[in-house]
Amino acid sequence: MSLASSSPPITALAARTESIGYLALTFAGKRLPLQVLRSAAGYYIGTFDDHDGPCSRESFEYFPSRDAAATALVTGAWMQRPYP
Repeated sequence: MSLASSSPPITALAARTESIGYLALTFAGKRLPLQVLRSAAGYYIGTFDDHDGPCSRESFEYFPSRDAAATALVTGAWMQRPYP
């Protein structure tokens, strides 16, 4: 399986430090900011592309409210999903 981007691989920690989506960059080749998004399952930390819509769900967890997800994003109290 090849990566979508030919740039050097980035670690999940480095992506988190830059506040960009690790999975979005690794598998879609898109450098997108982390943000709070919503699905039928709840709120999550992910990425969104203005042209293509939701790109990646980065957080393992779903959160019960937008505020809970936003707090987790700001404080770093969330777990990175290792694969899409």
